Amino acid sequence: MTPPIVYHPDYVAPLRPRHPFPMSKYGYLRRTLIARGLLPATGGYLAPGPLPHALAAAVHAPDYVERVATCRLSPEEQRRIGLPGTPAVARRAFLSAAGTLLAGRLALEHGLALNMAGGSHHAGPSGGAGYCVFNDVAIAARALLDERRVARVLIIDCDVHQGDGTARIFEGRPEVLTLSLHAERNYPARKARSSLDLALPDRLGDAAYLEMLDHALRQISGFRPGLVFYNAGVDPYAEDSLGRLALRFEGLRARDARVLGWAQARGLPLAAVLGGGYDTDPERLARRHALLFEEAARAAAAA
Repeated sequence: MTPPIVYHPDYVAPLRPRHPFPMSKYGYLRRTLIARGLLPATGGYLAPGPLPHALAAAVHAPDYVERVATCRLSPEEQRRIGLPGTPAVARRAFLSAAGTLLAGRLALEHGLALNMAGGSHHAGPSGGAGYCVFNDVAIAARALLDERRVARVLIIDCDVHQGDGTARIFEGRPEVLTLSLHAERNYPARKARSSLDLALPDRLGDAAYLEMLDHALRQISGFRPGLVFYNAGVDPYAEDSLGRLALRFEGLRARDARVLGWAQARGLPLAAVLGGGYDTDPERLARRHALLFEEAARAAAAA
């Protein structure tokens, strides 16, 4: 049994040849999930509709959202983001955020749901950064809070990079707890302050990483959210080109199982997003991301 999966073909936007952001991984992930029986060959996923601009403007500067939508980002803004200000990239940013919001709604209904994109956690109040145009998790969390669908939200960010944009967006908001488990010496150089930060040393392997994750989950166990968002970036993997940690396949799998099981044991609905992962071979990268979907299927079957 596979929980609801959110996907859109336009999660892939054209970039120049040899661009460092692995945009093709989303299509490769879909093919990998089909090969593993987690998606049918046609369909099998829920596609998000357009995101109202006002929802993005609830967490980002409205003039920035308008520049994204009208493809008028300055050269400096495009440099900071690392992506071109094209119509396809803008459409992808709005769709990815809409997909995470849809996954949040589906998680509230089914207990667990996944977006095959998202995790753009470097985008902050004033704009984008680090391959992140909009902060999809922040947009989704804020929308569901404003709609009073939930009173509190927990964000568990296990991408190798700190969720600095998310931390800045929700700074001083006690109804949102932000947990970031990241490599201390990795991007961004200037860290923000999450509700709880665990800055990890380089080359930390599976056993020590999982101990730190268990420690973090114990520390936040008193917070009772209505919904959990989980950024399951695979860039803590040992061979990731932008990571500094040393997890192996089984470490990534155990991490995902830990987080999903922790939420399930507490009756907390969880929406997972893809997060980061970098490799010159998109098929190899897709196999790492597929671990989340395999563990989610196991969790859903056990529910």
